[in-house]
Amino acid sequence: MIAPVVLALLLAHMPAGVVVAPQGALQQASTAPDPAKPEQPWPPAGVSRPGGGVTAPRLILDSRPNYTSDAMKAKIQGAIVMEAVVQTDGRVGEVRVVRSLDKAHGLDDEAVKTVKRWRFEPGKKEGVGVPVLVEIEMTFSLRK
Repeated sequence: MIAPVVLALLLAHMPAGVVVAPQGALQQASTAPDPAKPEQPWPPAGVSRPGGGVTAPRLILDSRPNYTSDAMKAKIQGAIVMEAVVQTDGRVGEVRVVRSLDKAHGLDDEAVKTVKRWRFEPGKKEGVGVPVLVEIEMTFSLRK
């Protein structure tokens, strides 16, 4: 009967980060990050959406995505929908795939890489550049 009370008192007075191992030996808790990365908030803090005094960014330089050979062989066609943060310098920051087309053959990755090469006139609020979230749909189609 005394053992559970002693163990409870010991646990209550242990420094944070110390855990009791199964055999009773003390060991330091791991400070390694959890292998499953927690979902980051979206959109990131400080990013606006167009409207309410925030102007939409205007595309000034774009490029076409590469069609991977594996996707061509698999005859994959369709659209990928992404959300991208246009930064105050007109470059594309974080990109999130909202509707995937193809993770296995690399089309989603190609779409994200392509959007990151695009340049915009940044969105503004009261005449000052602000980071703005935009939605982008990129279509992959095979010509016959």
